[in-house]
Amino acid sequence: MYIAQAFNALHDWWRYLVGIVFVVIAVVIGQIPFTVAVFMKAINDGESVFGLDETQMMTMLEPNLNLFLMLLSFAVGLIGLFLVVKFLHKQSITSLTTARPKIDWNRIWFAFILWGIVSSGFITLDYFLSPEDYVVNFKLQPFIILCVIAIVLVPLQTSFEEYLFRGYLMQGIGVLAKNKWVPLLTTSFIFGMLHIANPEVDKLGNVIMVYYIGTGLFLGIMTLMDEGMELALGFHAANNLFTALLVTADWTAFQTHSVLKDMAEPTSASFTEIFMPVFILFPLLLFVFSKKYHWTNWSEKLFGPVEAPLLETAHPDLTTEDNNLIE
Repeated sequence: MYIAQAFNALHDWWRYLVGIVFVVIAVVIGQIPFTVAVFMKAINDGESVFGLDETQMMTMLEPNLNLFLMLLSFAVGLIGLFLVVKFLHKQSITSLTTARPKIDWNRIWFAFILWGIVSSGFITLDYFLSPEDYVVNFKLQPFIILCVIAIVLVPLQTSFEEYLFRGYLMQGIGVLAKNKWVPLLTTSFIFGMLHIANPEVDKLGNVIMVYYIGTGLFLGIMTLMDEGMELALGFHAANNLFTALLVTADWTAFQTHSVLKDMAEPTSASFTEIFMPVFILFPLLLFVFSKKYHWTNWSEKLFGPVEAPLLETAHPDLTTEDNNLIE
């Protein structure tokens, strides 16, 4: 039912193609301040602005400024995506988010708090088990600024990724493929591969793609089983926010004034970094969610067909002409 809601909007294949191009342009525009700031810093330092790799670009600016400018592009991308959905597809943000009559904020907060506690617990446990791998990085003033930036912009960054992959592309590919497994696998793979340029890949190896693609698959399964993105929105926001606030490392995508700094130099991906989340923690979370929200009929919800609903009445978000286009 969640994917099928796109049938009630304008869902021609070319609209999704135009929409993706528009969103990419919005993200590129949002990256201009970061690029300009990095180039100006390089020029002021007497360094070449050409040939800078991603790691160098992310470490040139003061961490809080760097984080703000990095996340700004995602905020602009989210605005661009919402404009595409509203004006190109004539679809409401609610129907892009959930099959329920309105967005269930309790679901978002439950997933956010649950994963926030679990992820923070693992970071704290690792610190006490291996204190030699960390240094306390806490400085009050930079940390307060970090909190403001992260609390405001990290949820926008994660929401952009969720609305793009588990929302826009999941529904768009689903109504074109007329099934659920194609959008589930496709969006998970694309979501994972877009992280291939992250500095973590250089340090941990290509095997970390198992984690990125596995995370996309986990978020997609949540969305399809729960008939909405709320749980995925909450989980993703908690995952990035608590990580940004609690721990950083010189080789990660987020360089922040976090409480701790991981000083260990990774040489290869370990079980706890990749396989434990994907094959143990994520299935356990799906089990918890399934019991709390009474998920049933897994096979149909994950692999069943996507059929256009019968439009007995005109869709309220569309004009008469638009409803005629759908029919």
